[in-house]
Amino acid sequence: MMRKVLLVDDDPAVREALAQTLELADYEPVSTGSFVAAKDHIRRDFAGVIVSDIRMPGRDGFHLLTYARDIDPELPVILLTGEGDIPMAVQAMGKGAFDFLEKPCAADDLVSVLKRAFAARDEILDQRKQKRELEKGDPAARMLFGLSDQAEALRARVRTVAATKAEVLIKGPTGSGISKVAEVVHLISANGQGAFVKRPASGLSSQELIQSCEDAAGGSLFLDEISAMPTATQYAALDIMEKGSLARIIAGSTADLEKLSADGQFNADLFYRLDVMRVRIPSLAERPEDIPVLFRQYVDQAAEQAGLTAPDVSSEHLAALMAQDWPGNARSLMSAAMRFVLGMPEEAAKAADQGLNEQMASVERSLLIAALGRHNGKASEAAKALKLPRKTFYDKLARHQIRPEDYRR
Repeated sequence: MMRKVLLVDDDPAVREALAQTLELADYEPVSTGSFVAAKDHIRRDFAGVIVSDIRMPGRDGFHLLTYARDIDPELPVILLTGEGDIPMAVQAMGKGAFDFLEKPCAADDLVSVLKRAFAARDEILDQRKQKRELEKGDPAARMLFGLSDQAEALRARVRTVAATKAEVLIKGPTGSGISKVAEVVHLISANGQGAFVKRPASGLSSQELIQSCEDAAGGSLFLDEISAMPTATQYAALDIMEKGSLARIIAGSTADLEKLSADGQFNADLFYRLDVMRVRIPSLAERPEDIPVLFRQYVDQAAEQAGLTAPDVSSEHLAALMAQDWPGNARSLMSAAMRFVLGMPEEAAKAADQGLNEQMASVERSLLIAALGRHNGKASEAAKALKLPRKTFYDKLARHQIRPEDYRR
């Protein structure tokens, strides 16, 4: 593929000589005699490089440089200077020019600068391409991490289920991320642009269920831990589904609904209605090879939340994590990642043995302490950084017996 060079010079003789040099070096010159003629070629997706004279009548090379940088700050612009224009060229470098050459420039010098400029341009365009591919990738690829066969099967199943309009039942062990999978199902589905409403099924009344369906109209309603839904509401849910809900209903459960329905502890008709489209989330014990991928991801997330630089994770630490069973699954691993980021790597292994409430309390306490430490014990600033109302922040400090003054330097 020929490499395009946008060549801008008002002197026809100079322009022709430079074009010949470029052609001999296997570049494709796009020759123009002014900024006005050149500007239509300057686009963010231009895969080439610009070579422009500085001194031109009307809009000069400085104006072209400014215009190009407004279009794409990372588009290389090489400026050509006449005798005595070196200070001006240095000034242009300060304004973002890739490089400058003094006229008449030797062919080897021009080609050498172009090689560097195209290498930089290629790298930028490759990075943008990768970013676009990641962004256009479906939410299953962006949000459900893992390299194992089980992780790939989960993503495939989510895509299949999302393509239908039926109700969905998502099953998984404690801490496996049922709510997150439900959100991915919603985002991939035809109503992914609609609202995604989450409600705990425990204690949900029939009227509240109806209201929730209305709130999620045109989108999806996620009912968390549906096994705890009151009996009367279970009948209401079945009735809504049979009549046609305004929202797609996605249910989540860590309990064995099939056994509960067989034992008469859950509405069997509701179970069978939901079970048509089932998604099962594998435990971490079933896919230990995913632990390093997930842990690194959680470390990055925890570091961003805490406003810290993500520390390196050694292979030895990852091996130790993989050797554990992680009964709390992703939630436990998140807790371990937060502890690791906050400088307590020895606590990572202990996190696996804690109950969910203990883990959440430990993470919350760590975040509160980290915020106070970063803000020199100033509670109001720490609360603002954590996006918490001051009263809520102080209530949490009291619950964890944390005193702001202990973190003032």
